[in-house]
Amino acid sequence: MPLALFALTLAAFAIGTTEFVIVGLIPTIAGDLGVGLPSAGLLVSLYALGVAVGAPILSAATGRVPRKPLLVGLMALFTLGNLVAWMAPGYGTLIIARLLTGLAHGVFFSVGSIVATNLVPRDKAARAIATMFSGMTVAFVTGIPLGTFIGQHFGWRMTFLAVAAFGVIALIGALALVPNNIPNSEPAPLRRQLRVLLEPRLLLVYAMTAVGYGGSLIAFTFLAPILESIAGFKPDMVGVVLLAYGVSVAIGNVWGGRLADQRGPIAALKIIFGLLAAVLLVLTFTAPSKPLVVLTVLAWGAVAFGNVPALQVYVVRMAEQVAPEATDVAAGFNISAFNLGVAGGSWAGAQVVSHIGLAHTPWIAALVTLGAFGLTVLAGRLDNRDATPRLVQA
Repeated sequence: MPLALFALTLAAFAIGTTEFVIVGLIPTIAGDLGVGLPSAGLLVSLYALGVAVGAPILSAATGRVPRKPLLVGLMALFTLGNLVAWMAPGYGTLIIARLLTGLAHGVFFSVGSIVATNLVPRDKAARAIATMFSGMTVAFVTGIPLGTFIGQHFGWRMTFLAVAAFGVIALIGALALVPNNIPNSEPAPLRRQLRVLLEPRLLLVYAMTAVGYGGSLIAFTFLAPILESIAGFKPDMVGVVLLAYGVSVAIGNVWGGRLADQRGPIAALKIIFGLLAAVLLVLTFTAPSKPLVVLTVLAWGAVAFGNVPALQVYVVRMAEQVAPEATDVAAGFNISAFNLGVAGGSWAGAQVVSHIGLAHTPWIAALVTLGAFGLTVLAGRLDNRDATPRLVQA
């Protein structure tokens, strides 16, 4: 694998860290800025909203910009957003910073995937993309716990400064290592994009993605307050629990991908959504116990993001059936659906904390996840009705 791919992987690591490190810093930020936990939780929603809205719009707007300068510009915007967060005097400025970094995030993975596949022979394209996305997995295992540790010991602003430093390194790496001759993909015509959004079966998949991915965020956004206020962990230990969660996520992603390959996306999603709903419900009862909540969090991590491979495979297969000329656009909109789920889930979690209480976030998250299970069952029945055996396995 070429060195340029390392620069992309480092960028993915920095981006993955800045998206979810806020989860471990919510109590610290809320206390320092004098805002409530729900307001601090909205910083997750606003970032994801920037990704969801900005990705398709900015990807279309920058379709003719040369790939390398665009990649460098995105990392510059990402770094700027984290520097603004580092210097933020108040909550309003921090919101602006999160929106800026979210915009960079959305376009980066679209552009980065194209660049990664052009760095290697065609038969290694999938491995190149997997290598780039491994930066996100490493962020869960090391970046988020490390960022939480820095924020709790040196102030949350220092976390964003550290992430900005990674952004600068990734920017320099892209500038020095990414070739200048990466070809541009022809921008998708507006009619082609609109067709994807008008296909009922694809809209069902996007609903599965948003509800299934977002349901977990109702509780995950407030995991640090749950660990501190309900379980009774000291702030220092929250980072350790998040580290264990990250390791479990990494294992769960591999397991989820293999399950989707072996059983097919629909069967895999039924299993994963069912287990996720069960774990979240159990968390409602184990949260007050330190040993039990740690075991529950480990189980949670193993299934929390295992749905991603199956959902992405399923949307591509469905697009091949109903919009074969727009499979890339359909896959891109599914990334937006993931982030709409993050935005909606963290917003819903903030409403639960405000009106009912922190302790109720896990069971409500379980209920929403069951909704995703129901949508998956519906999708499977429609597949059977339409006699599409390639989509239904096991």
